[in-house]
Order: sequence, then structure tokens, then C-alpha cells
Amino acid sequence: MPNQINLLPAHIANQIAAGEVVQRPASAVKELLENAVDAGSTEIKLIVSEAGKSSIQVIDNGKGMTETDARNCFERHATSKISTIEDLFKIRTMGFRGEALASIASVAQVIMKTKRADDELGTEIEIENSKVLRQEPCSYPVGTSITMKNLFFNVPARRNFLKSNVVEQRHITDEFIRVALAFPEIFFSLTNNGQEIFHLEKGSLKQRIVQLMGNTYATKLVQVDEKTDYLDISGFIGKPETSKKTRGDQYLFVNNRFVKSAYLNHAIVSAYESLIPDASFPFFAIFLDIDPVHLDVNVHPTKQEIKFEDDKIVYAFVKSAIRHALAQFSIAPTIDFGLDASIQQLDAVSKPFTNSRQDETRSGGLFKSFVDQHQAHRIESSSNLSNWKDFFKSNPQQKTESQTEFSSYNAEPSAYHPATGALYLDEGTAVSQFHLTYIVFEQQKGITVLNQQLAHQQVLFEKFNSAWNGKGIPVQQNLFPVAVNLSPADMQIVQQVLPDLLKMGYQLEPFGANTFLLQGSPADYSSENDLSVIELIIEDVKDASASLHKSYQEKISKTLARKHAVKAGKKLTAEEMIDLVQQLSRCNHCITHFDGKPLFVEVKKDYLNMVFGL
Repeated sequence: MPNQINLLPAHIANQIAAGEVVQRPASAVKELLENAVDAGSTEIKLIVSEAGKSSIQVIDNGKGMTETDARNCFERHATSKISTIEDLFKIRTMGFRGEALASIASVAQVIMKTKRADDELGTEIEIENSKVLRQEPCSYPVGTSITMKNLFFNVPARRNFLKSNVVEQRHITDEFIRVALAFPEIFFSLTNNGQEIFHLEKGSLKQRIVQLMGNTYATKLVQVDEKTDYLDISGFIGKPETSKKTRGDQYLFVNNRFVKSAYLNHAIVSAYESLIPDASFPFFAIFLDIDPVHLDVNVHPTKQEIKFEDDKIVYAFVKSAIRHALAQFSIAPTIDFGLDASIQQLDAVSKPFTNSRQDETRSGGLFKSFVDQHQAHRIESSSNLSNWKDFFKSNPQQKTESQTEFSSYNAEPSAYHPATGALYLDEGTAVSQFHLTYIVFEQQKGITVLNQQLAHQQVLFEKFNSAWNGKGIPVQQNLFPVAVNLSPADMQIVQQVLPDLLKMGYQLEPFGANTFLLQGSPADYSSENDLSVIELIIEDVKDASASLHKSYQEKISKTLARKHAVKAGKKLTAEEMIDLVQQLSRCNHCITHFDGKPLFVEVKKDYLNMVFGL
């Protein structure tokens, strides 16, 4: 029998590694930017064309390489960062595996120019499919330039899996922002198709955040700065009003390396407690500095996932630091007791805060977690809740009169159910509003209870959704155009979706570097929420995983429907209620909401007869 196990050729092994390291153009951007940082650069320029599919170039003014190092850096597992196994647990540089350039050179055409300060001439190398085509001396300033062209030219199947330019460019921007945030002391620029998107001068972390996220963040940041024996926590978090519906603007760094950790993200978000709405996410750029011996960064090819020696300690420290920052800057809601005289009669106000009560409060874990330094590990668990079920046990002696009288007439679940037939409203049928939330009216087989907010959302959703394939929503010109200030990253998104916004009735025109003017809004709809609607649309586009297709359009329609629909708590006239029921009855889907919830329920006449013994 012949031998069946063979060693893979070097170029195939490199392509396999590239599948892990270089998944899309943004992956190459990340590796090249991190290499430039490790080279000691003070200026780094990123130039991309066609969302990186055509070319990616990174230019830095770092220390450069010798002729031999320039050749060796393209060999697999060639690195200057580690030489012994112990070095793996002392890593503070961005790169260390020695896979990046070898992987890139196996799936792209690469030209590198580099020169050290002590050398008279630099070195130029051209590589294609892991093979060196040319190496010669060149005239070049101190630093390194790496140009990567035609990504996946030799792996067409991989190239076919790339998304649209809009999506790929967004991923590139995300990687650029992560590296630029981590090193505010370095100048960064990003140029896309000849247009400079970011020009980030050196400065403080707060200045870098404002440069990247927009001027609106200048007054909405809270500083975090906690030093402990185990780790240091620094950075900025957003005030509650910066919270958004997506996680896009959340950045967590460990030893200046961007990492993804749902566990620590939960620690940060949970520290906000009731300060932000449910399903909302605050902005944060948090940096953890920890001795490398307490973590393992070598658990993922892209190094964006790490393992901590003790996750629980890190979680406790992070949550305590965020809570301390929010409390220190008085972000938590406060009560002005002078506004209501009745508040003065409450025990918490009227009873004196005696010395014994003060000592009792100071000894509590909650007090210590806010005021003590380096004491996040003292966070205590919640009070004993082992008898929580007792709270819900009914006491026969405390049962109210109404509970006693009607306890035998509790409706069974089968009595109330989503409607299964057509929705209709006979002429002359009386309608009424219940709790300013539900529309109640009679149908042939019983009583129908319709949720006014969900029903109107469904009506508007189908209207907006059909506008994509029709003439669109009519635009009403604004008497006074409204300025829409955006971050450079959001500017790119809006430029791509301008035709779609116009289709939905929003007419935006460029006005300066990072500003649009809202010249027109959807006719027949309130314009007071225009800015928040546009912000939600931008967040939806960020959250989309593909180009502008049907699911994306439906997502925008849902956003607009939720924003413009009548809300629970609004009083409706009889004419408005009848009109809403009739509009819903003409919808393609008049029984179930686009989120899967029932739009109305029916109380059957047969069930009522049974209850009353008729």
C-alpha cells in the first residue's frame, strides 16, 4: 500500500491559513494596521479602492525593515515578537503569530516597500500566490508601504462570497475605527476611492472619540478611571441619552487590543440598570490593562477573543467601575424634594438619619462598591430571596371583596384567542375605546378587542412596504430645512441610502463635511420625529448583514411604521377608530402583526352564554 499522508505544499498551507485570518478585505486591513502600529509608527494612512476588492494600501512611518527581514516576513510563522513558549504569555504587541503577511500574500498580489533610518536604500518586493516575483533596492522614505491588490484573485469561490461594496466598506470602517480608537496618539487617515473619509489628528482619547463619532458626543461622555491591584480600567462611557437600538458603538479593549466579550459587555450594560430603556445599548470605549500572565490571547486566529484567568473578578471590577463613574458624575436620576410638599412626609425624608443607621449603611456592600477604592470584589449578592414565593401566596383573610365576588368567573384561556376569521365592521356598529389602548366593537360571533397601536403599525407597514415598488411616499418640502449632523462613518451609510430615504419621503442634501440638510419629509406624517427616524434607519442599515435587498427594505418599513403609528394612551374619536378598523381589514395581513403578535382577539358569544348559564 502506498503512503496516504502527504505534506501539503507551502502555498496550499498558506491558503488554508488565509481562510482563518483573511476572511474579507476588512480582515487584511486589521492585520496591516496592527503591523503598522507595532512598527512604532506615528502616522498611518489607509487607502482602499472598491471596498478593498481592488486594492488596499497601508503606509506608515515606522522603523521599517532590513532586506532580509522584508523577505522573511512573508514566510509563515515568521515573527519578531516571540522566541520561546513563555513569550506567548507576556504578549503586549498587536501581532505575534507571523501568519498575517504570509496569508495575505497567498490570496492577493502584494507589493511592499520598506526602509530603515540607517539604510541608504530601501527594499521593494513583489509577491503573488506566495511566490516572490521581484525583489530589488528602491528609493523610499523611512517606513513601510504594503499594497494588496485583487484579493482572492486565485480563489474565485472565496471572492464570490464577498458582499456588496457597501457592506464590505462598512466592515473596513469598523476595523479602522477600532485600531484608531486604541491609539489616539497616532495620526490615522482613511481614503476610499480617492475621497478622504477620516483625518484623525493626534490627541487624547476623548478627542479621538469625538473625531470618530461626531461632535454631538463632546458633551455626552463620562470618564471611567479605576486602578486596582489586579487590573486598571479607563476610557469613556456615554450618558444614557447616547443609547441606541444596536450594539454598533461599543468598544472593549484589553491591553489595547479590541476584543469581543458578551460576558463583559453584559457587565457594562447592566451597570446602567434602569437608566436606559430595555433592548437599548449605551456607547462605551473601555480599556482594560491587565498583566498578560492573567489572560490568553492565543485562542482565536484573529485574536479578537481572549480568555481571562478569572472571568468573575474582571466582571465585578468592570461593573463596579461603570457604576462608580455614573454615580460620580450624577448621571442617575435625582428628585427635587421641593417640588412636592407631600414628599417631605415620607419616612426616608422626615425620619432622622441617626449615627447607628449611618454605620449600618456604610457597612453595606452597595455603599462600598461606590465609594471604596479597589474593592469591586466586595460586591455582595442580592439579599436572601429563598422565600420569594411566599410573597405571591394569597392570604384568604386579605382577599379583597372584588376578588371574592368574581373569582369563579375567571375567563379560561380558550375564551380569548387570536381571531381566525376575517375582520369586518358592519355599518352602524358602535365602537368604543378601552383604557386608551384598545378598540372594542361587536362582530357576528362575539366581541372583538383590537390593539390600536399594533393595528396602525400593520397598516403603515404595508403602506410603506408597497411604496418600494411604486411611486414612493410623497415628499412635503420643509419650510425651514433641518441640519442632520453625522459621524464620518454614518455619512458613508447615508450617502449609500439617499435614494432609499427619498423613496420613503425623506429628502436629504449634502451640506458641508459631515452634515446633510433635511429639505423634505413624508407628506401627511408628523415631522417632529424626523431626526430620530433617520437615526433609526442608519442603525438598521448598520445592523443589516447584506446589501439593500428585500429584507432590508422591510426593516426600514417596520422602523417607519413603529415611529409614525398612533401610540397606546392616545384618545381616538369614533371616526378615527372606525377608519383604523376599515384600513386594517383591507390589509393583506389583517390578523397577525408583522412581529407575529395578534392584532385583535375575539370573545365568543357562546362562551359568554356558558358563563351566564344561558
